[in-house]
Amino acid sequence: MNKPMTPKKVLILGGRGRIGSSVALDLLIHDRAQVIVTGRSNSNAVSPELGQFGDRLQYLALDLADTIRLTKAIASVDLVVHCAGPFRQRNTSVLNACIGEGVNYIDVSDDRVFTQAALEKGAAAESAGVTAIINTGVFPGISNSMVRQGVEQLETPEEIHIKYVVAGSGGAGITVMRTTFLNIQHAFDAWIDGRWQKVRPYTGKETVKFPFPFGNANVYWFDMPESYTLAKTFPIKTVTTKFGTFPDFYNKLTWLTANWFPKRLMQSSTFIEALAHVSHQMASVTDRFSGTGVAIRVDVLGKKNGGVPAHYHSTFVHPSAAIATGLGAGSIGQFILAQKIQKPGVWPVEQVVTTPFFEQMLESRQLSVRQHWS
Repeated sequence: MNKPMTPKKVLILGGRGRIGSSVALDLLIHDRAQVIVTGRSNSNAVSPELGQFGDRLQYLALDLADTIRLTKAIASVDLVVHCAGPFRQRNTSVLNACIGEGVNYIDVSDDRVFTQAALEKGAAAESAGVTAIINTGVFPGISNSMVRQGVEQLETPEEIHIKYVVAGSGGAGITVMRTTFLNIQHAFDAWIDGRWQKVRPYTGKETVKFPFPFGNANVYWFDMPESYTLAKTFPIKTVTTKFGTFPDFYNKLTWLTANWFPKRLMQSSTFIEALAHVSHQMASVTDRFSGTGVAIRVDVLGKKNGGVPAHYHSTFVHPSAAIATGLGAGSIGQFILAQKIQKPGVWPVEQVVTTPFFEQMLESRQLSVRQHWS
């Protein structure tokens, strides 16, 4: 008689936050893994949703600056999920430790600078036999797979346009607010007409039709790692990424912050922290009316059927951006634990998660992507 396999172990850094908890919950539901969540507090309290899993869930007080304890914790598991943002303020030390210990890695990073630094570790990860997938989650993450799904249906893809809208806080914690205010401080490179061009965040307002319950919503230029990785992955001329919030008055406040606040003030960590706290408190009130959902629209333009112009677009919607992030990251973690994805190196989602895997993830999580042709 075959002996039962020993459950794999997963370490989720930042696992007590809204995003980390969502990833943990997804893995506990869809996999047999033992999950260890970390936080800086000595209190071992976790959310009721996670507490129901008993001995399958453990809590570890851990500061990422404590490299000795961090490395020891990484060496004891089969997979590390890095959810401790904001990633603009993180280096690749966790990824480096995973490579050093031969442990597979995923993260929910959403920052271009961090993404570029992580991709530079590709050769080291390949030599160590470590599969590292970055930018998992909803956007980036599910959005990347939606793009690949569309690109594969055209003979000659030429343009990729991604729009995102989030209601209120998205169900996420204060870290997401910090990330937003850090990202709107600097112009960024966008791949337009076959060359990199500087774009200012929260400009280029566009009204886009999203699925119910959002309808028509305003979106603006926003720096996302997809705008970098997709341009490197696919032979296309243009990639645009635009983001907006619901209700619309949050867009107006963000626009004012990006375009009118003095640079010296925006570069103050104390001011950013205060701004993030105020914004999170406001969102916690309006979430009761707006909800915390997320919607993504992907448009891929190009040619098919021997040169006929074609316009493909797809949409995704979920009632909680935080939970959707957990579903996206958790499903990729599950594929790695099951050894369905084994590709040593450091990869963005669209380069390693095939469309059949993506569609399998959607079905197993009872999600859907609506696909259309114009």
